[in-house]
Amino acid sequence: MSNHMISKSTEEESKYVRTKLIEFNASQLPDDIKNRYEEINLNIKDENNQIIGGVLSVLCWNWLEVDILWIDQTQRHQGHGSKLLMEIERIAREKECTFIKLNTFSFQAPNFYKKHGYQVIAIIDNAPKGHKHYYLMKELV
Repeated sequence: MSNHMISKSTEEESKYVRTKLIEFNASQLPDDIKNRYEEINLNIKDENNQIIGGVLSVLCWNWLEVDILWIDQTQRHQGHGSKLLMEIERIAREKECTFIKLNTFSFQAPNFYKKHGYQVIAIIDNAPKGHKHYYLMKELV
């Protein structure tokens, strides 16, 4: 039996592991999508040039993943979230993505996304404790 050791990774070691997985993944994909990775981040500002909302997302291969969609609490229910979501969907279609995926918690906005045509694909109960963690997806083609 060999003597392998597990240790906490340095930043450089973590980057190495990530790079090796990316290389492997790329070797399994067709050339037209293997190098598709792009951050797409948008925001909405008020008349004073203050950010009142934003969306942070990543285009990866043939989909777009929304990491964060946030609207300032004082600016909610005015259509800003819908505008951001519709714009990110437009960009995803323009870039020939086949679907968008995202996640949200029961105390955030699962009904907002459902209203916009997103389908629940998984729910984890008690994550975080006392709440649900929703995974949603919307087909674009």
